[in-house]
Amino acid sequence: MVSLPEELQAREAGARQRVEELQAEAAELAVRLEKARADLSRWEITRETVMQVLAELSAAEEAPDAHDAPEPREAPVPHGIGVMAVPPWREGLAAEVLPDVYRDIVEIVADAQGPLQAKQIVPRIGLEATTAKIEGTRGKPKRLVERGWLDEDAPGRFTLARHDGNADHVNSR
Repeated sequence: MVSLPEELQAREAGARQRVEELQAEAAELAVRLEKARADLSRWEITRETVMQVLAELSAAEEAPDAHDAPEPREAPVPHGIGVMAVPPWREGLAAEVLPDVYRDIVEIVADAQGPLQAKQIVPRIGLEATTAKIEGTRGKPKRLVERGWLDEDAPGRFTLARHDGNADHVNSR
């Protein structure tokens, strides 16, 4: 016959084992959830970028004057393969020509007291500061550096580009 304390210990051990199994499942689900959120974020950004580019292209075809900022239409006509979403900086070109998220990044960096990292930019553009969002955003300031809108004086630290009067100069490393 089993004593009451032994039975309680056996039941406690069973409950402890079940808790450990559930914690392992929860950890696995958390990893899967983070991966799914990262995928969702990439798809949302891709869709938004494509819609913005298509709207700008459609508006540019309708407007004969290329210097006017195009008004996006509700249902853009799909076309234009290999379109450059972020144009190279040149004298007289305002940040308004950039897609919304890139324009926001340029404005945030311009308003900053010093260099900013991607992890500091993410919450300022309204995204949750998760690893997925930071990694998804990291390429945008790099692209702005390549196109002359920002400088990257130290790896991963972005400032507004200092243009020395040479409009063809691109501030990249």
